[in-house]
Amino acid sequence: MCGIAGEFRFDNAPPKADTMARMLAKLARRGPDAEGQHADDAVRLGHRRLAIIDLSEKSAQPMVDAATRTALVFNGTIYNYPELRAELIGLGHAFHSDGDTEVILRAWLQWGEACVERLTGMFAFAIWNRDTLFLARDRLGIKPLYYSESAGHFRFASTPQALLAAGGVDTSIDAVALHHHFTLHAVVPAPRTLYNGIRKLAPGTTLTVNARGDLLHRRYWSLKAQRPPVPRSEAEWTEAIHASLRQAVKKRIEIADVKVGVLLSGGLDSSLLVALLAEQGVPDLMTFSVGFEDQPEERGSEFEYSDPVAAMYGTRHHKFLIPNTEVLKRLPEAVDQMSEPMFAQDAVAFYLLAEQVSQTVKVVQSGQGADEVFGGYFWYPRMAAETQGSPLDRFRKHYFDRDHDEFLAMAAPAYHGPDATGELVAAHLAEPFADDFIDQVLRMDTTMLITDDPVKRVDNMTMAWGLEARVPFLDHQLVELAASMPPELKLQSEGKHVLKRIARGLVPDAVIDRKKGYFPMPALKYVRGDFLDFMRDILDSQACRNRGLYQRAYVQKLLDAPESHHTRIQGSKLWHLALTEYWLQRHA
Repeated sequence: MCGIAGEFRFDNAPPKADTMARMLAKLARRGPDAEGQHADDAVRLGHRRLAIIDLSEKSAQPMVDAATRTALVFNGTIYNYPELRAELIGLGHAFHSDGDTEVILRAWLQWGEACVERLTGMFAFAIWNRDTLFLARDRLGIKPLYYSESAGHFRFASTPQALLAAGGVDTSIDAVALHHHFTLHAVVPAPRTLYNGIRKLAPGTTLTVNARGDLLHRRYWSLKAQRPPVPRSEAEWTEAIHASLRQAVKKRIEIADVKVGVLLSGGLDSSLLVALLAEQGVPDLMTFSVGFEDQPEERGSEFEYSDPVAAMYGTRHHKFLIPNTEVLKRLPEAVDQMSEPMFAQDAVAFYLLAEQVSQTVKVVQSGQGADEVFGGYFWYPRMAAETQGSPLDRFRKHYFDRDHDEFLAMAAPAYHGPDATGELVAAHLAEPFADDFIDQVLRMDTTMLITDDPVKRVDNMTMAWGLEARVPFLDHQLVELAASMPPELKLQSEGKHVLKRIARGLVPDAVIDRKKGYFPMPALKYVRGDFLDFMRDILDSQACRNRGLYQRAYVQKLLDAPESHHTRIQGSKLWHLALTEYWLQRHA
């Protein structure tokens, strides 16, 4: 787990070491253990290391094959690297290290760009070979990869902030991305970002850049959501999912040369991870929970659910209770670590939790992805029950933060245009190989929306403290299996039916039968007091007015009734505006 960066020049000027140094400085928190650069003609690669597998210098990066001058920088973890290593040795390759980095390098030398199809894990990497730069991102987009291009060069990095540090980036706002951002609760699907000059590689995609500056994208993985030719009973599906999830958890505990813990929220997903790890006989299992101050409308912690799970399995449990004053004080730090603006209330929570966890372990397992893969959110049954309109209409009615007319009332006229998000979602829902509407929705959530919401959030906030988060529910083999399962086995029991069946007897009934919860952060949901003053100061600032992103009448309407304007999934519209403007100010 690391931070990577690189520059490929097309103008006969060598990439500069000081430019790379500025980029790597922005990635230092992602990789606190070591730094390296490698220059070869038109390319310079950079790396910040978080040592998890093969802690020796032999796995330092950039890693170079001396015989071919092929160089690699890599961020992530390859869970099947021992098997691939053995296969490559059988094909005549000699290894000089014991980690997964060299396996990628030699897999590329053996199979070329098809090597990505053999990798199981989370990854973003770049390989330089003579006159070609090859980049790849894992199937579910767990690891980030951003890039910028100009007439003279191509640059890439793990964060937009590293690209901004290199200079020369067009930071004007992408109007289409802005529409996505305020419609899909801060999700801007690849390849766009809010900045016109920065793009991101889509999940399950490779990118080849040649010496002329030509970019060739190839999608190497897509998800089918169709029933298998031989039907299975509910019991058979439950057994198959249980076996696949058990294997996903096992892979993510075995492949590490450091201690691995669990982020235990008190929900079904993380509680089930604890149970499965205990089932595997993991010794001295460590769990971590965070809570916040209550509000009259909502409790600020889930300790009443996480405590019994920790007690049931005798984990070494760590609890952290964060006062509201600390949340507001630390909010600027968390925003600084957001690669892109994030509306979710739990972004700050994960930042503060990761700070504490990183003092004890370097790797944690987390339950992200279970709701999207197994249909856990309240809006899925509502969409399924909707019988009127197109697939887009059924989705929009229960999910979009703002319909197009409201976006036009919110955004300044310079950012007006067609309903770009409606067009995008309709196209994704209409992709082939999905049997029914809920199959389409869950596939889109899993392969597009989740990437730039919970997955990116957890990556950013944990890596800010040099902490690697592993997400077993997004194991691509488990995801493929779950996508072929009938939707009713997901939506029954108020969502995640098959996971609840697996959990029965392994997790306290109170955790399984509770109403679906969300990471409680009441102070950012019920906007009042110091938090309201904070948001008002941002939106009334001269910087916000000069930027001219919002129409003032819309801003004033929200400020006049800050607790009255919520999205369909109960987000604060005022927080959306304030957070976006604040992020732009912090990253100017």
